[in-house]
Amino acid sequence: MITSLAGVTLWTDNLERLVAFYRDTLDLRMRSDHGDFVNFELGSARLNLGLHDRVAGQSRDPFRIMVHLQVEDIHGLHRHLAGQGVEFIRVPEQEEWGGWVATLLDPDGNVLQLLQLPK
Repeated sequence: MITSLAGVTLWTDNLERLVAFYRDTLDLRMRSDHGDFVNFELGSARLNLGLHDRVAGQSRDPFRIMVHLQVEDIHGLHRHLAGQGVEFIRVPEQEEWGGWVATLLDPDGNVLQLLQLPK
């Protein structure tokens, strides 16, 4: 029986650029760095980035997977990241269930979604 999500791995051919984005731009806490594989701690889950010899260039199908990152202040974070040149494909919008979402791209073109749960 599966009980929880342990983590997600994004493969790239430019690990340095992707690590800089997740560490410096998104301000995620790095848990470990093994040179060709890095992981960030997100609560009990891990977001992993790694070099892969079968991955090249931008994501060719960026909507195949969407990583959701829970945030406390979606509007403040959106302003901050947009001010740093992060490309948003959806600005913060409230969903009918009460939460807020905003969608952005990482440097490889992977789709990330910020999620602020209703209070």
